[in-house]
Amino acid sequence: MNLRSAILPVTATSRRDLVERLVQLIVGLVLYGVALGLMVRGGIGVAPWDVLSLGIATQTGLGYGAVTNLVAVVVLLLWIPLRQRVGIGTLLNALLIGPSADLTLLVVPDPPSIWVGAPMFVVGLVLLAFATGLYIAASFGPGPRDGLMTGLVRRTGWRVWIVRTLIEGSVLLIGFLLGGPVGVGTVLFALGVGPLVGWFLPRITRIRAERSRRLAPV
Repeated sequence: MNLRSAILPVTATSRRDLVERLVQLIVGLVLYGVALGLMVRGGIGVAPWDVLSLGIATQTGLGYGAVTNLVAVVVLLLWIPLRQRVGIGTLLNALLIGPSADLTLLVVPDPPSIWVGAPMFVVGLVLLAFATGLYIAASFGPGPRDGLMTGLVRRTGWRVWIVRTLIEGSVLLIGFLLGGPVGVGTVLFALGVGPLVGWFLPRITRIRAERSRRLAPV
């Protein structure tokens, strides 16, 4: 695969459409990092990939955001044998989410009790689903983890739920063994993120598509 064929082409109905979608992408990724920070601060457990990141952070002394970025880079390297195509959104995903999460952890203090931490986690979960809808609907390529899943599905022919379960189960186990926090929040994430993204994504996608059509030259 040559470099040109490895990169997803960027298409837009107009220059303004391209700019608006880039802004939407960046806002979505920054909010995604904020959401991760809120869920970590909630203190009731985190998503499987964040269990891994926090476990690695515990063992290495690196910051959570830095580890999140490093994990994303490693996952992108796994795309190479899968021959996955990289988009602008893929690269910005790997670069922006970690610093945004670290900034949130710097600004937001630990909650005084679980009665504050649990709602903080729920707010983070809802915000994450909204942010996911924003950056996916911008149509600049999948995130590193999503691309790993879709690449494995394409290569193996297995069902999506099997591949996703194997990936997230593996990173959850490794993260737990490394000392990452597993709790009720991990279960809430597993049960809640799918329906929430399923609610936000089609609505944001529809609004974006209608806006792009209006920005197309006559």
